[in-house]
Amino acid sequence: MRSLHFISGLPRSGSTLLSAILAQNPRFHASMSGPVAGLVGTLLHEMSGKNEFSVFIDDTQRESLLRAMFDAYYANTPADVVFDTSRDGCARLPLLKTLYPPSKIIACVRHMPWVIDSIEQLVRRNVFQPSSIFSYLAGGTVYSRADGVARAEGLVGHAYNALKEAYFSPDAPGRLLLLQYETLVGDPARAIRAIYDFIDEPDFAHDFDNLRFDAEEFDRKAGTPGLHSIRARVGAQERQSVLPPDLFRRFENDAFWRDGAQRRAGIAVV
Repeated sequence: MRSLHFISGLPRSGSTLLSAILAQNPRFHASMSGPVAGLVGTLLHEMSGKNEFSVFIDDTQRESLLRAMFDAYYANTPADVVFDTSRDGCARLPLLKTLYPPSKIIACVRHMPWVIDSIEQLVRRNVFQPSSIFSYLAGGTVYSRADGVARAEGLVGHAYNALKEAYFSPDAPGRLLLLQYETLVGDPARAIRAIYDFIDEPDFAHDFDNLRFDAEEFDRKAGTPGLHSIRARVGAQERQSVLPPDLFRRFENDAFWRDGAQRRAGIAVV
């Protein structure tokens, strides 16, 4: 029987890199964020009281329809283990637990100032192409862009709030693992070994020096070339932040997973 797990967490925190590594295993399917989460949201909305015909749909049918959508989307994927990637995974922990009780969520995290920094780097690298991240609007400043992505419904803010919701949920112990970007690039063998243990899969010899991942067409359409680019060799790169110091400091204390006083039993932080 096929296993289904989820990759979620913060943007610019290694989910594409993680998928590229996992996809080396011929038993695994892993890729960039896909459309399933959006389809789930749309289907839930259309099956709600907003639709006059919702009186003909009970929760048993809703559950069956949602599970059928996942199954249909991955029906032609030959892998034994599927990783579905979406920022909404953490926000839907109770739903995913109900649909697929054995499933696990791997949440990619990163020191928050560097998440904002990485997005700003993309903007500066693509000066001729307004990005979908900012609704293709040109202009603004590094401060307005940081405010935009950090707001509650912004790219970073939504993912961050979903991550906190999942982390402090009673459903999280044993089901959620936080994978730090710093560990993934600094010690990929340890990071991947922890994931295999978490999902109870046998070890596989990954090649961390020859990774491949191609999403150039998607990134160009999004007005953000390089959005899903990864280097062939896993490794940390030391550099100076492009953020003004006061903006960098604004996000320095947001990494709650680094706070020992907030650590929760049963949730691994790798």
